[in-house]
Amino acid sequence: MKRIRLGILQTNHDKSVEVGDAFPDDAHRFRDLFDQQDDRFEYRVYMTIGGELPQDLHEQDAFMITGSPLSVLNDHIFTDDLMDFICRCDAAKKPLMGACFGHQAIALALGGTVGRSDDGYNVGIEDTIFHAKRPWMTPDYNTLPMYVFHEDQVITLPHGCDLLGSSAKCKIASFAKGDHIFTTQAHPEFSHAFMSRILDFTEPQMPADTARVARDSMKSTTHGQVFGTWSTNFFKGA
Repeated sequence: MKRIRLGILQTNHDKSVEVGDAFPDDAHRFRDLFDQQDDRFEYRVYMTIGGELPQDLHEQDAFMITGSPLSVLNDHIFTDDLMDFICRCDAAKKPLMGACFGHQAIALALGGTVGRSDDGYNVGIEDTIFHAKRPWMTPDYNTLPMYVFHEDQVITLPHGCDLLGSSAKCKIASFAKGDHIFTTQAHPEFSHAFMSRILDFTEPQMPADTARVARDSMKSTTHGQVFGTWSTNFFKGA
């Protein structure tokens, strides 16, 4: 059976010794997540953080945009090209999935709004409660606890998009458009070890209560792998 060609747009390149040199990068974390499925993809990583994007939508069968510590509210060397790429995917109904930064970038490119959360950083494990479902969201779960680490969030959805899930601190935590766009504000690809390390690394820059709440939440389990299954179903179906 022919493998689905999945293009991963990597919007982060961590050069720190503490995190970047100690763990796989964003694209590899998603590859590890998806490779737990029975189906296997053929991957192509685009270093979007350095300005590399697909030139032709037909290069791959589907695409995804990773998370990043960067803010979509700032201008980066790849911002204009990424916004254009997202719009082209939408117009062509090319399967596109976004996580965290990718989730926000898709919303912004399609006419939604993104802003800073009134609650500040949202860090730890948080439940995404799904109010609506799509055919690819099997096995059936109404709530998925997943790792989160963000300060920006989607404030208003673009026209034509449907809200799928919300969390206690993020009203628009997941959305879809038709059968070709699927997003999450969470990080289904994170592991406990990785989340613990980035929390250690960033804790001095955040309020003490934020770090304490995050560590307390991390005593529970996550269902990121379920979202990985949903994503695999999404890529296959679209």
